[in-house]
Order: sequence, then structure tokens, then C-alpha cells
Amino acid sequence: MTFNDIFKSSFLESVTEFSAVDTLIGMVFALIMGLFIFTVYKKTFNGVMYSSGFALALVGLALVTTLVIMAVTSNVVLSLGMVGALSIVRFRAAIKEPVEIVYLFWSIAVGIVIGAGMIPLAVIGSAIIGAILVLFANRKVHENPYLLILNCSDEKAEKEALEVAEKAVARFAVKSKTVNVSGIELTAEVRMKDAETTFVNRLSSVNGVNQATLVSYNGDYMS
Repeated sequence: MTFNDIFKSSFLESVTEFSAVDTLIGMVFALIMGLFIFTVYKKTFNGVMYSSGFALALVGLALVTTLVIMAVTSNVVLSLGMVGALSIVRFRAAIKEPVEIVYLFWSIAVGIVIGAGMIPLAVIGSAIIGAILVLFANRKVHENPYLLILNCSDEKAEKEALEVAEKAVARFAVKSKTVNVSGIELTAEVRMKDAETTFVNRLSSVNGVNQATLVSYNGDYMS
């Protein structure tokens, strides 16, 4: 075998036939599933700042992954080269919320499944995942805790403020307490009985309470 015999076959001859109709159907379903993931992410988002770029990336990931899997399944040689090419891809964007990883893998999984031709599996699986995420996200909103920050001038004012707060909320747990020459700073996690926050006004009117602040808290950030 000569050197020319090794390269006798051209690149185009090594690529097998593909169906334009199947490709179009797969890309359409990938777009629909990507938009579904986009909608679920937007509906369940509870972070500080909504990123439209990340949401759009979910749709793009589904489409790109579907296209890649269709190409891989059509040719063995191409699949080996694709594995090597994808091995150098790295995510450089910072993940602000742990749940965003779920949406990234969901979008990639949908693209893989649709590209492999298992469209019913992608549709049924996405419907189940979306329903679960929406259900738990909506339930979490109603149990959203708050942080109450009190600045008191002395111990007497602290006791009076705590009595008012404990009667007004369903749950009260002290998280930190700082004492210095300027007074007492107390931070507590509270869970509301309802959406009423007028008890903060009563706290600020207590003699010796310099400031009363109520902020939303989910364990990772304050808003």
C-alpha cells in the first residue's frame, strides 16, 4: 500500500447519507423543548437578577446538542473526532444558583435524546421534570424566610423588641448578636404568619430601638 492509497477516499465519500426531513423534525422538536425549558426556568426563577442570556442559552444548547448527536450517529469516524473536539470545551460563565446546573443538564439531555431519535422520551421526560420543578418552586415561595435586624441602645429595649417580634411572627430564631459601645445589634430568622409586615413599624416605635430592618432571605443571598 502506497502513501496515495491511504488518502484515496475523500472526506465526502466517508460521510453517510442523512435525511433532511428527519433533521428538520429533530430540530423543530429541539426548539420546542428548548422553549419549554426556557418557560419553566423563567417561571421558577427566584434569584436576585434574571439573566435573559442564560435563559436563551438553554434553547441554544438543546438545538446545538441535537445537531451534534445527529452528526455523531451518522458516522463513526466523525463521532471520534467530535469527542476530541468537545473535550476542550469549558464553561467559563459563573453559575449563580445551584438549580441552574439542573437546567443546563436538562437542556443538554433533551438535545442528546432528540438527536438519538427518541423524541417521545424527551417530551414525556421534560413534562415530568417541568411539573416537578414548578411544583416545588411555587411551594418554596410560600415558605420564604426573612431576616430581622434590630439595633437597640440597651438591654431593656432589646427585651421589649423581642417580645413584640415573637408575638407577631410564626417562628423566631436568633442567628447573631453583636454588643458594642454604640448598642446592641441583633439578627434573627423569622417566618411570617401571613404577608403582613406592619410589626416592623411597631418595633421601630419601641423606646431604645434605633433601627428595625426586615429583608428576604433564602439561605444564599439577601434581597
